Amino acid sequence: MDNIKNMRKLEQATSFNRADFIKLGLAILFVLAAAAVALYSASAFGAEGDSRMSGLSVLIIATMVGGYMAMNIGANDVANNVGPAVGSKALTMGGAILIAAVCEASGAIIAGGDVVDTIRSGIIDSANEVLQDKTTFINLMLSALISSAVWLHLATVLGAPVSTTHSVVGGILGAGIMAGGFGIVNWATMGEIVGSWIISPVLGGLIAASFLFIVKRTITYKEDQLKAAQTVVPILLFLMTFAFCMYMIGKGLKNVFSLPMPVSVGISLAIGLVVYFICRPLIIAASAKLENNKESVGKFFTIPLIFAAALLSFAHGTNDVANAIGPLAAINDLVVHGDDLAQAASVPLWIMIVGGFGISLGLALYGPKLIRTVGSEITELDQIRAFCVAMSAAVTVLVASALGLPISSTHVAVGAVFGVGFLREGIKRHYFQIEQTIIEAHEKSGEDTTAINQFLETFRKAPMAKKQLLLKAIKQRREAEEALAAAGVAIDAEGKMKIVEKTQTDSALPFLSKKEQKKLKQAYKEELVKRSAFNKIIATWIITVPVAAVLSGTIFLVISWFGISY
Repeated sequence: MDNIKNMRKLEQATSFNRADFIKLGLAILFVLAAAAVALYSASAFGAEGDSRMSGLSVLIIATMVGGYMAMNIGANDVANNVGPAVGSKALTMGGAILIAAVCEASGAIIAGGDVVDTIRSGIIDSANEVLQDKTTFINLMLSALISSAVWLHLATVLGAPVSTTHSVVGGILGAGIMAGGFGIVNWATMGEIVGSWIISPVLGGLIAASFLFIVKRTITYKEDQLKAAQTVVPILLFLMTFAFCMYMIGKGLKNVFSLPMPVSVGISLAIGLVVYFICRPLIIAASAKLENNKESVGKFFTIPLIFAAALLSFAHGTNDVANAIGPLAAINDLVVHGDDLAQAASVPLWIMIVGGFGISLGLALYGPKLIRTVGSEITELDQIRAFCVAMSAAVTVLVASALGLPISSTHVAVGAVFGVGFLREGIKRHYFQIEQTIIEAHEKSGEDTTAINQFLETFRKAPMAKKQLLLKAIKQRREAEEALAAAGVAIDAEGKMKIVEKTQTDSALPFLSKKEQKKLKQAYKEELVKRSAFNKIIATWIITVPVAAVLSGTIFLVISWFGISY
């Protein structure tokens, strides 16, 4: 029997290693295929001799690194879009990966844009004379690409979702300082980026928590949840449709067409109203077949969550693919067009394809780890909570754009998950304190354990309005008892008043000490928001730019040390 168990363990270990080798093999094949595409596209080079060979070599290397970077974006960043849907069971892991992969690639190729920034967000001065040197510029871009890809890889291994934009920013910052000193950096822009570390998760968390609180107050705290859902859910779906239409027009499709704000609002409102009038009768009809509980209400959000995951992935592909191909496009532009350095670079279709398919492949091969982290390892998500996270992702971008605030989509999404978790934690702690008040009130009245437990069970099942009435009754009772006690009068078990020197209580239900209450509260906190995940993610966010900068600066020095010229 022991031999059979050992054989099974050996088979499992071998299977695990085999799966890893297959993944690695597919990743290497993709990188080599990307290099082959770059080699084929280089047939249009006008240069000859050594100049042609040098330019071709650097483009192939940059393409391979760009493909590696794209896969790491897929493995790390895309989890923010589909993680909540998977964690809430609205999507299976396989379904989420398929939808996200298709939408990411489609967004990158269809609406990824013909031009991308070569110096991310203007963090270094592109007009600086140091950057006018072709070799220095290429070394800077290559260093930024390698360092951000390596850091994303490390963050994925650690299981921490980080901002790819901040990784690239750190890479360009570090190499830029090595190339031209600290004076080359636009520190005002860097200050905005640092501010986004705080703004993005806080804003995302507050908006997600606000949506969840509204849903609780208007639906799940009601006695007839299904009846409340018939009115509120269609309104929420209208708001979601409006927000996502605005999100797609302003962010997802901005590289395809641009519409005036009034037109965008009008189109979004019209589509939202259509969704409202279609969904309301469907929800009313479905309610007749469902039980009156929160799980049934959550089913109304399953399909909207699938659409949200798809739209967020499409928008991500249109925008964040630039993190992988921006430096590559800059190198390609410089190699193809000679010494004409520009703030923006044109993007050939083949580069967009490398970026789009790289993100999709990275998601399929290595994405599940981060998807599980975002979807279930931070806090428990159901369909309602996941819906609030998705809403927050779209609404936060719209609010931040209107206010001109720099934000990170990764920080927004993960901050929204934290916001939902902390709201639940706060509510749980609040109810715990209320139940302790109830226990204390009943103990002073001299009631037995059975009566106390029955009252607590009634309280827990009661809708919010009834809970408030019960608490009000307890408060009035306690005030009356305290007033009588001050006069030397107590209420006995039969409700009769009698004169006593002091109130005696003898309940079989033990009353928790402050120390024990503190431990129980801590247990609630650990259950609802995992502090280990919270601390790990916050720590990686803080060090992303510095680590990417140090890596990039080191790589730049190594490349420069070899004295390679292009």
